[in-house]
Amino acid sequence: MLPKIDPTNTQAWLLLKKHFETEMRQAHMKDLFANDAERFQKFSLCFNDIVFDYSKNIITTKTKQLLLQLAEDCQLKEAIHSFFSGVKINETENRAVLHTALRNFSDNPVLVDGKDIMPQVRKVLQQMQAFTVRVHDGSWQGYTGKKIKYIVNIGIGGSDLGPVMVTEALKPYWVEGIETYYVSNVDGTHIAETLKKVTPDETLFLVASKTFTTQETMTNAHTARSWFLSHAKDEAHIAKHFVALSTNEKEVVKFGIDPENMFVFWDWVGGRYSLWSAIGLSIALTIGYSNFEALLKGAYAMDQHFATTKFDQNIPVILALLGIWYTNFWGA
Repeated sequence: MLPKIDPTNTQAWLLLKKHFETEMRQAHMKDLFANDAERFQKFSLCFNDIVFDYSKNIITTKTKQLLLQLAEDCQLKEAIHSFFSGVKINETENRAVLHTALRNFSDNPVLVDGKDIMPQVRKVLQQMQAFTVRVHDGSWQGYTGKKIKYIVNIGIGGSDLGPVMVTEALKPYWVEGIETYYVSNVDGTHIAETLKKVTPDETLFLVASKTFTTQETMTNAHTARSWFLSHAKDEAHIAKHFVALSTNEKEVVKFGIDPENMFVFWDWVGGRYSLWSAIGLSIALTIGYSNFEALLKGAYAMDQHFATTKFDQNIPVILALLGIWYTNFWGA
């Protein structure tokens, strides 16, 4: 359980309200810089190769101090500890929120209901690595013996948006000879236009659905399956061109996918964070597993920063507090 504290009832909130009305409402950025030659030094941080410059926000040292007091009053430190400890902070669904475990490169166990989940996390990552290597070195071949050239990820929501964002952002790192497409719209035009760009014997479809019953995803998956079979003519070839990112083995097998090529994830992975799980297979196939692992390690480094750094030097905390400042006081 997370602390149940109404921030508007805290002493810090009342002080922030007074501070805003009496000192900040009429403040101008040019004056804040003109009156403080060291403003950048005061309101910037470095994290590895990242420079976090928040000096161009309408805040003063007093604003920052009051926002940090608000974090303390709301027991943010305790909430962060609960988050990383596997407490079921997703109270609506009574689940832990542990996407951080997917990028945990320490030797420390991560417990859910008293059981260490890290062995199963590492097992899936090893499966993803082995599969990615096989696709890239050509030992995984299509039904005509050709190397895979096209990756088509079929999914919606978190099974689409995160991987799309990452692969687009990391385009300079794309593996030579691989082209990746994402299909999410249930409108048949999306899958139809994508299939025009690929060839059946060089295409690998990733069907991303935890239950393997998601209507939008499975509609597109069955369209791809029918298109593929119209060329391949043999259902036995499906196993060479379709893999599942799912937990429903029965439906996966029914579709024609070898359960050995089913990549699982867990209910403690929220949809918007699923790119760090097996849902990120399209990322690994697109940029290479070593780069995918580097992405995970970067996230792990930031997780550690968030979990262990004092709030006045903590980038995620400061960003969150700035969001509260603008939303609740400036009405932004």
